[in-house]
Amino acid sequence: MSSEIRIPIAPDETIQAYGTPTTATREGTLSYLPVALFGAVMGLTGLSSAWKFADSLYGLPSWMASFFASLSIMAFVLVGIGYAIKAVTGFKAVKAEFQHPVAGNLFGTLFISLLLIPIPVCAYSLNAARWIWAVGTLGMILFSWVIISRWLGQQQQPAHATPAWIIPMVGLINIPIAVPTLQIHGQDELLMFSLAIGLFFAVPLFTLVMSRLIFEKPLIVSLQPSLMILVAPFAVGFSAYVNVVGEVDRFATALYMLTIFLLTVMIGRLRYLAITCPFRLAWWSVSFPLASASVCALRYAQHSPNLFTHSVAIVLLAGVTLLLTAMSVKTIASLLQGHLKLLIG
Repeated sequence: MSSEIRIPIAPDETIQAYGTPTTATREGTLSYLPVALFGAVMGLTGLSSAWKFADSLYGLPSWMASFFASLSIMAFVLVGIGYAIKAVTGFKAVKAEFQHPVAGNLFGTLFISLLLIPIPVCAYSLNAARWIWAVGTLGMILFSWVIISRWLGQQQQPAHATPAWIIPMVGLINIPIAVPTLQIHGQDELLMFSLAIGLFFAVPLFTLVMSRLIFEKPLIVSLQPSLMILVAPFAVGFSAYVNVVGEVDRFATALYMLTIFLLTVMIGRLRYLAITCPFRLAWWSVSFPLASASVCALRYAQHSPNLFTHSVAIVLLAGVTLLLTAMSVKTIASLLQGHLKLLIG
């Protein structure tokens, strides 16, 4: 069965960067639930961090950071329970998803969530937050090793090189993000290792995905939101690099500039998304890159305060807050109405 799923997948079956392969969607309870839904946890946690910076920089309400932190923890628990039920009742669906050349990369969202959720959790238990981060770090490194080994050991198809391929490398870059909040010391080599490997592989993967976007058929509509993932390596890379080196130097400034430039390109590319692609869970793939870009803009505005940097930071924070709030309301409403499955695809 694994060979049927892994190799001859037609372009339209590259289906959703957000979805279990269709051949396994009827296996067990909640088999339709994609692992990539952990992207909601990532986005909400990132937005909570953005509001923390906004509170310290502009004196904005601190309760906003607490609200989105609570929402991220709730999302982590609900998605975690849901996917655990899927794994127990229909392991074949999980296996098929992991073996899928596109969806398999999205298991990185689970480990990134484990790396980020300690930020809000530490307000309740610092020790628990540190243990969660440790598990996420180990899992992220092993997962990235497995994915890179798969790329090198199996022939890949150009049509499968979607933005989702970047997620395992973005996961490595996320390892240093929570370190200042968790007050973790003496891990300089680990942090530099994760940052170096993540950035090193993110650049050629970015080039590979860009090549596929330019020379192959356009992404199908349900995959269009995932284009925003291309912003993530630079937005997250900025924060991770500053955490590791302890200052905003010229390289960090270059990452900030790349983030803002790519963000304008992607916003222009996706400006009609709401018309061409009605709300689906795949929209959550835009949440973390946008939230990370907002954190990046706020931190850079703190470093280099002027009209431009403050304007970018405020506009981004407001826009991302409105978007993620609307997406949260739609997702929760669908969950309560029992229509969540209709948002897959």
